[in-house]
Amino acid sequence: MSAITTLPSFALSRRGLLRVSAAGLTIPAFPRLLSAADTPREPIDIGSVEDGKVAMPAISNVATEPAQTPSEPPLSRDKRVGFAVVGLGRLTLEEIVPAFGESKKAKLVALVSGSAEKMKAVGDAHDIKPEARYTYDQFDRIAANPDVHVVYIVLPNALHHEFTLRAAAAKKHVLCEKPMAVSSLEAHEMVTACATANVKLMIAYRCQYEKANRHLAELAATEKHGPLKLVEAVNAQNQGDPAQWRLKKALAGGGSLPDIGLYCLNTVRALTREEPIEIEARAWSTPNDPRFTEVEEAVTWLMRFPSGVQATCATHYGVHKAQTMIAHTPGASMLLENAFAYRGQRLKISRTENGKDIEETSQIRAMNQFALELDHMADCVLTGRTPRTPGEEGLQDQLLMEAIYRSAAEETSIALPPSDRPDAFRGPQLDANT
Repeated sequence: MSAITTLPSFALSRRGLLRVSAAGLTIPAFPRLLSAADTPREPIDIGSVEDGKVAMPAISNVATEPAQTPSEPPLSRDKRVGFAVVGLGRLTLEEIVPAFGESKKAKLVALVSGSAEKMKAVGDAHDIKPEARYTYDQFDRIAANPDVHVVYIVLPNALHHEFTLRAAAAKKHVLCEKPMAVSSLEAHEMVTACATANVKLMIAYRCQYEKANRHLAELAATEKHGPLKLVEAVNAQNQGDPAQWRLKKALAGGGSLPDIGLYCLNTVRALTREEPIEIEARAWSTPNDPRFTEVEEAVTWLMRFPSGVQATCATHYGVHKAQTMIAHTPGASMLLENAFAYRGQRLKISRTENGKDIEETSQIRAMNQFALELDHMADCVLTGRTPRTPGEEGLQDQLLMEAIYRSAAEETSIALPPSDRPDAFRGPQLDANT
């Protein structure tokens, strides 16, 4: 048996290390710690400044490693686009206001609310000037505030029309929550008002800016797994208190369809880049359920597109939450979990290779959807470009929802005119790095 050397049981202080060395063991000397002044200053490590922005070169082997896409640095606060948020409800407080903290080009500069108490609490927490806090009656004074470039309307659906027209009259750009309005007539008037005032109108279709949805649309467009054939989209939840405005027809305009079913409609259209040429729908509500005395509980509908793609969509206010979309091609089925949720998207691709079934989960960097759409609107203001989801996109959805309701009421299919080009109602394609 070989001998085992046991180190002395004293602390490994500098004196202790010297004693171990004296016992005959070899201890490597610690190198002298470098100061900041001694640190190597190679260009690959320190980068360079170009047009006032710091750029860092890649450090991985570009021949074998994935390309590193540089992240766009945030603008300084004085160069950011100022937003006024209209309405301090749940969505504003829980999602939109926090998103300004992750934005790179937008800043919150004004508030509009009917609650003085909430406006003071939010305004104080986010350093909003007292003179930039408006009641609904005072909204038109926003025209005199040079810090406000965009008005973000986050009100019940029936109020979108009024405040879009008032914002356009104040010469402010408009970001409006979905659904755009409660009728296609209102939506058309909103588009016209903003065009006449020469201000931009963008509808907040956040899924068209979310990374996983965009990746799925790219896979469909490139036909990596073959041409798109069938799409399934479901957005459902078990709605609660019947007193909420979403269950009042005068404020919501409808039930599950314009609230959550719209995500299925709009996202499928974005996925196919086509417009449906036929719609067939059915709607129903549970009898005697107090939640659905004014609006529908559920709608299912089929859409047929010029390329032959068929989409089956369903929305429901009375079942456990479901937010999925599946795109089927000859070579794969692509399941997007939590497709319409604020976060948690996962894209799973099932296919067969060499006779074996394979399931892959795409690794897609999650980013705040509200920050992405805020930055897109800000970029459009800064550059003059048309938003990817302009008012015309929202108007088209209003027309299609009216066709869905008509089909359900008449229990028949509705023929629709074909569009003459892909993305017929959308602005330019998004940059890959945004």
